[in-house]
Amino acid sequence: MKAIFVMFDSLNRHLLPPYGCEWTHAPNFARLAQRTVTFDKSYVCSMPCMPARRDLHTSRPNFLHRSWGPLEPFDDSVPEILKKAGIYSHLATDHQHYWEDGGCTYHPRYSSFEFLRGQEGDAWIGQVKDPAIPPHLGNAWRQDWVNRAHIQDESQFPQAKTFAAGLEFIERNAKEDNWFLQIETFDPHEPFFAPQKYKDLYPHAYYGPHFDWPPYDRVTQSGEEVEHLRFEYAALLSMCDAYLGRVLDAMDEKNLWGDTMLIVGTDHGFLLGEHEFWAKMRMPMFEEIAHTPFFVWDPRCGVRNERRQSLVQPSLDIGPTLLDFFGLQPTSDMLGHNLRDTIARDAPVREAAIFGIYGGPINVTDGRHVYMRPTQNAGVRQYHYTLMPTHMRHMFGVHELQSIEIAPPFGFTKGCQLMKIDSAMPLPNASGSAKAAWYWPETQQTALYDTRIDPQQQNPLCDAAIEKIMLEHIARLMRECEAPLEQFERLGLAPAD
Repeated sequence: MKAIFVMFDSLNRHLLPPYGCEWTHAPNFARLAQRTVTFDKSYVCSMPCMPARRDLHTSRPNFLHRSWGPLEPFDDSVPEILKKAGIYSHLATDHQHYWEDGGCTYHPRYSSFEFLRGQEGDAWIGQVKDPAIPPHLGNAWRQDWVNRAHIQDESQFPQAKTFAAGLEFIERNAKEDNWFLQIETFDPHEPFFAPQKYKDLYPHAYYGPHFDWPPYDRVTQSGEEVEHLRFEYAALLSMCDAYLGRVLDAMDEKNLWGDTMLIVGTDHGFLLGEHEFWAKMRMPMFEEIAHTPFFVWDPRCGVRNERRQSLVQPSLDIGPTLLDFFGLQPTSDMLGHNLRDTIARDAPVREAAIFGIYGGPINVTDGRHVYMRPTQNAGVRQYHYTLMPTHMRHMFGVHELQSIEIAPPFGFTKGCQLMKIDSAMPLPNASGSAKAAWYWPETQQTALYDTRIDPQQQNPLCDAAIEKIMLEHIARLMRECEAPLEQFERLGLAPAD
């Protein structure tokens, strides 16, 4: 048996033809839906990039115990479990966060791995002289602008190189048995940098400044700029579609459909001006961010061109599903669900799913309603629980580590005590200001939506009975995750609720 997982970053469900979009050019996603089961109620868990990937490896929510960071020494990693069981696991990726301090323990869990360079701010090309960045973009673009100068032909784009590496693995190993391949591209994550032929699919008049990398901010741009950026995203989406088609071609040419599982998904979506916001994380976790595309082909049941309504969380459920496919059992610490029967006959696996970002609101869905619960008690301190004190691109500062406490083990830490680090530790600067949060508290309000009748989440409900049920789901799922007590306290919940 073999398995291929194609993972995109920031892939928007609502812009794909299988989910009803009629203006984007993505024929291979339509082709994919014909060959797989399409999930209609797929949601994120931990946000953003690396927290979602820790979920994928461990089948546990990351966001209740720490922010962005590496795999911990006590974590059970699905690719490593496969490797130790004699299932060869390979990662081909251009996702540069794996090679930063905050993601440095993920790729060694595979049997082998390839890193294709050049995405976003990847510290790839060394150049002392500043590039000629358009003045309105600012220095944050520096490394990306240097990298772009070395990406001219389509074959040089990191996504193209990533899929080429994955396809080479398939070509080399198609006749072998017992392997897992993860082809993971950073696209269509911003910046929305794509070859011209994909831009030509979306002709439009635009005379404004260079704009293919939106700020994580409110929309202040003109309608013309908003439309242009959506077309830039669509161009990159169409490039993703083209390379997905090459994987489908390889499945056809190598006759892999008979013994190879195919999974296609993403970590989260991305706001392109909807709700008057750009990007993710800082604003409420609207459907455009949290409700994701997800497709699976399982050769054991052979079901294709069907849809599933059961509520799933791919970042938690892919691991147990892969383990079952290869005849292995999940560990006792894994909280995701094996989707074998859901794929085959839409068997439900959960009543509700929580999702969010460290320190931010806790969100919950039952597949129809979405409830957003922000902090109710702002004075409650929150802590990182970790043995790997790194942030996204740097280690925790000495000032953050000088007052750590030693916390007793959680049930999933295999007896390991943890560092308990104050997440609001001030930065050592003249102002003494606290670190900026991943989210904006001022944008977060308690809200309840019925996405069946209000899919754009324009009209919050006022229904105390439904809110009570959703709060019960939150408390139950937080207990299941062994959330720290302060997480309950800040939400105004009792651990026994």
